[in-house]
Amino acid sequence: MPIVYAVAVMCALGAVFGVVLSFADKKFAVPVDERVQLIREKLAGANCGACGFPGCDGFAEAVAKGEAPVNGCPPGGSDTATALAEIMGVSVGVGVQEVARLRCQGEKGVANESFEYDGIKTCFAASEFSGGPKACQYSCIGLGDCMRACVFDAIEIVNGIAVINPDKCTACGMCVDACPRNLIALLPKESTVLVRCMSLNNARVTRQSCSKGCIGCKRCEKACEFDAIHVVNGIAVIDAEKCTNCKACVEVCPNACITVA
Repeated sequence: MPIVYAVAVMCALGAVFGVVLSFADKKFAVPVDERVQLIREKLAGANCGACGFPGCDGFAEAVAKGEAPVNGCPPGGSDTATALAEIMGVSVGVGVQEVARLRCQGEKGVANESFEYDGIKTCFAASEFSGGPKACQYSCIGLGDCMRACVFDAIEIVNGIAVINPDKCTACGMCVDACPRNLIALLPKESTVLVRCMSLNNARVTRQSCSKGCIGCKRCEKACEFDAIHVVNGIAVIDAEKCTNCKACVEVCPNACITVA
């Protein structure tokens, strides 16, 4: 009999606790927005942080709350933006498609080297050692910090310089943050005329360190009929909004530092 009583008591307690837990679950339940999961399923899943939130989960929650735009996932592109807009019942803004561009041509044979670097194989470490192994302290070091940061396999190191595949690039911006010399920028994909030099050295030093460096001669500025290019601090700068990709500046650049992507 004691065993029977014990079992009965246990069953009774179990029933009571079950009722209490069921009530508590309903009473204190946190409302879950079903759109969060729907949004999460439509994202690229790279967890790259380019949206400005801690991973895809954080971005999905922000979109559902109206705290992030539906077109805020660069890797997802227009397809993801359209899908999220449908879930949220809003219109998607038409943004300019961007791509990462390397603003340097300092490959081997173009940029001179000051010494042979044999330290830690990262661009950041090399740049901290006497300004880096290349004579131009504004050049691409080519040790792959950007390549390792890219989760889309859009960057490789070729002949001592980073090469970006625009077809694989999602404009997530991870390579931009990884470059210790700020040589990579997100630019409109349709803007194909590029100044591929960031050297702030004077013309004499630039000529000594790189055969394709900008010397600030202003020939490009004079050739442009659309006022789209100006020499600022000794280096040519293109206004993407004014540039028509006419290539007039490309044709007159004496050092071929302005190229067509």
